[in-house]
Amino acid sequence: MTNYNHLKLDNQICFSLYAASREIIKLYKPLLDEFNLTYTQYIAMLVLWEEKKATVKHLGNRLHLDSGTLTPLLKKLEGMDLIKRYRDEKDDRVVIAELTEKGEELQKKAQDVPSKMMCNMNISMEKAIELKRNLDELLKTLE
Repeated sequence: MTNYNHLKLDNQICFSLYAASREIIKLYKPLLDEFNLTYTQYIAMLVLWEEKKATVKHLGNRLHLDSGTLTPLLKKLEGMDLIKRYRDEKDDRVVIAELTEKGEELQKKAQDVPSKMMCNMNISMEKAIELKRNLDELLKTLE
């Protein structure tokens, strides 16, 4: 008789990552609702808060998102007046997303989100750092 333990859901790394990701995003939702942001919009804003402006291609690379997902997301952020998009003067094929003043103000309002998430996750800082390091290593391996 063949052993099919490798096909059990509970033995799948991918499922643990998927389920944990969904649960973490659920924890973010009430915090981000205050700012009228989805999780994906929030992570795009994290990049722009860090870099102030970036090409859409760069944002896609940083966020691991394709243009079909990123373009409507950026359009929504632009409609909320958090960012502005424009074409590069040197190469009109390149679209740049840049924070607006309102987008910069939102950064100040959202500064407590990471610490609130740490409390909500009920995990020690040491374990969180170790988990982040392990996930970064996995991601690097997969890339």
